[in-house]
Amino acid sequence: MAEEEDLFFADDDDVAGIDAKLEKEAWIIMVVDDEEEVHTVTRLVLGDLSFQGRKINLLSARSGIEAKKLIAENPNTALLLLDVVMETDHAGLDVARYVREELGNHFVRIVLRTGQPGQAPEKEVIDQYDINDYKEKTELTAQKLYTLAYATLRSYRDIMVIENNKRGLEKIIKASAKIFQVQAMRDFAHGALEQMTSLLNLEESAMYCRSGLAVHQDKDNIEILAATGDFESLETHNHLTNVEATPELLEQIKSCLEQRKNLYYDDHYLTYFETQGDERHVLVVKEDPEQVSTLSDIDKNLIEVFCSNVGVAFENIYLNQEIEDTQREIVYRLGEAVETRSKETGNHVKRVALFSELLALKAGMSISEAEQIKLASPMHDLGKIGIPDAILNKPGKLDDDELKIMRTHAQIGYEILKGSKRKVLEVASIIANEHHEKYDGTGYPNGLQGENISLEGRISSIADVFDALSNKRCYKDPWPVEKVLEYFQQEKGKSFDPKLVDILVDNVDSFEKIMQKYQD
Repeated sequence: MAEEEDLFFADDDDVAGIDAKLEKEAWIIMVVDDEEEVHTVTRLVLGDLSFQGRKINLLSARSGIEAKKLIAENPNTALLLLDVVMETDHAGLDVARYVREELGNHFVRIVLRTGQPGQAPEKEVIDQYDINDYKEKTELTAQKLYTLAYATLRSYRDIMVIENNKRGLEKIIKASAKIFQVQAMRDFAHGALEQMTSLLNLEESAMYCRSGLAVHQDKDNIEILAATGDFESLETHNHLTNVEATPELLEQIKSCLEQRKNLYYDDHYLTYFETQGDERHVLVVKEDPEQVSTLSDIDKNLIEVFCSNVGVAFENIYLNQEIEDTQREIVYRLGEAVETRSKETGNHVKRVALFSELLALKAGMSISEAEQIKLASPMHDLGKIGIPDAILNKPGKLDDDELKIMRTHAQIGYEILKGSKRKVLEVASIIANEHHEKYDGTGYPNGLQGENISLEGRISSIADVFDALSNKRCYKDPWPVEKVLEYFQQEKGKSFDPKLVDILVDNVDSFEKIMQKYQD
């Protein structure tokens, strides 16, 4: 790979595109000197300089204090031509240290210019200060100043390309670290786009599209996973076919998917790759029309190698999401099976899961903790599989013996789920065992009190009871929300955690929205 990078950064033709993160209007060169003649001469020499199709924007400062303010306001400065002696004998050195240490700007190229080399000996300055060159003003002829500026801009350009490339890699790494989060796929897609444009030093306008097996049955349905630059507005549409303004591009993407190969056009190109399960992917990369050039064979090989790597990484993310989705579906179906036996609907477990997640988040639990509760709570009544049908579905009130048997479902569920090393099942065993415990210690099976009941148990208790009261059961009709809230207020501090009851009351509208979405 090192050899490929050397080839890539070898000359200007290989880096003809300019880093999109930089300002596109002009390269910024800052001249800091207390002699007005220096500013005048520098403008005469560099005023007409153009590097890779971009002009030069010359900024001037005449003191160290003014320079610090100006560089802080213009962090994208490419070159800082800095005098040493100004309002003090070391003003320029102070500016250099300020830029590197206080601003943390290690990208701008700093060239010290001095007319008094004795005040700042070259060897001492190079050793102690993070500068990139040291010149005496007498040696900087017009041609040498021009050469210095051109070489320094080339160095700055390459540094920023590498930095942008690094950011793309970091984003992909972060996406893989968040592999179990819902948005991991889109995070990865954004990282892939940024990495792609950085690798070839192209403009930032790019788009990542996916067409899966289901989509092939409707070839006009092409999903947009990520988009940047000129394409950014398309990302909110989710599917490219929702955007009427791109018929030509849509046809090109369809053609790329059908031919299963890369397609190159005047100002953009489409890169194709596929993963298992007949998932087809297209990266659309647009170049600045002013910098259109034919991609070299090296560039095209680099694109293909990169997309092969993206395909492998994408497959890993996809497989992990499949595992998570499968786990979630099994949990829901298991919960639904239990509720069906007790003549309750499968939507009960979905509502309890979402109620539990909402309460957990509002109670200050992390997203991952709330997700665990959402996955585990559908198994809160798993122990009911051990309760006889005559008791489980009795329409009237249970007698004392029947009630005693019914209450064993908490312990039965716990015994089934306990001992697993899987976090979801660990949480599920706790919820199964504690969702009938009461805050004042009068619940079952263990008579736990207050915060001796786990937060998961206290949350699932409220979620389960809220849903049970709000919906029809074989032994009761549904209660109106006002009556349900009145009951919770009465049982606040008795059956239920007072803080969680307050959260329920304050967010009852959100609970009702979940109820309406998943009606029986």
